[in-house]
Amino acid sequence: MPIPIRRAVTSLLAAVLLTATAITTVTVSATSATAATPPSSGFDDWSCKPSAAHPNPLVLLHGLGGNGPGNYSYLGPFLAARGYCAFTLTYGQASPSIPVGGTISVTQSSAQIQAFVQQVRAATGAAKVDIVGHSEGAFQSIYGPKVRGYAGQVGKVIALAPPTHGTTFAGLVSVGAFLGLGSLVDQVLQQFGCPACDELIVGGSAVQQLNAGPIAQLGVKYTVIASRFDALVTPHETSFIREAGVTNQFVQDTCPLDPVGHVGLAFDPSVAQLVANALDPAHAQRVMCGFGPPL
Repeated sequence: MPIPIRRAVTSLLAAVLLTATAITTVTVSATSATAATPPSSGFDDWSCKPSAAHPNPLVLLHGLGGNGPGNYSYLGPFLAARGYCAFTLTYGQASPSIPVGGTISVTQSSAQIQAFVQQVRAATGAAKVDIVGHSEGAFQSIYGPKVRGYAGQVGKVIALAPPTHGTTFAGLVSVGAFLGLGSLVDQVLQQFGCPACDELIVGGSAVQQLNAGPIAQLGVKYTVIASRFDALVTPHETSFIREAGVTNQFVQDTCPLDPVGHVGLAFDPSVAQLVANALDPAHAQRVMCGFGPPL
């Protein structure tokens, strides 16, 4: 990574970390109570077996610069408490000793994710999984079934703000900063660089692969959820997949006053209910609109 770009990323991370610190107290206090009580169905509980109501276990994919347990500390328990077997991983770590994921090549990360999908299927006995992804994880939720060819093992994809058509990489690593990993993200960028960053910009190699021909795969039901207040993946419509079989929606279509930003999508009760409704539309519940983190 060129030095000027690295410095720009570092500066942005510092600014985001300061902003995140101001709102983390509110967000964590709102979510920690949920996360502290283990749901009966299990979040990252490998003894969990899917029910007839929710036969597909969930694979939860974090954003660039984050990790699975942190990125899904709210949404994971939320979905597990509603009867899902939900599993997450930290993919794409440049160093196994640093809990920062998603920075290595998108191709390498997608191979790790594919192996994890097989692990979840084997452990639960399920024929298919549903995938919920956030930020780069949302991109991976769309990229993997198409490029790696395991669409037949996926029922639904719920993608939160994916950089489907490319964006600036600097914003994506803000996920790690929000989770309190700012110094570790900076360490990874300085020591190992960020191959995924180059691949996810407009015209990047992974973006080109994904957009070569139809994106949506036969038999997979896609929902893309974005925020009109996302300052990182812009323009906001760049997340959407304008193809048959895909539902594209803004959070503000349902909750006009919700100021939730890019990172906050994974920590917003309103978004969590939108995700639950997309996973199980036959039993959709009313979304009680709130105010997600505006980061």
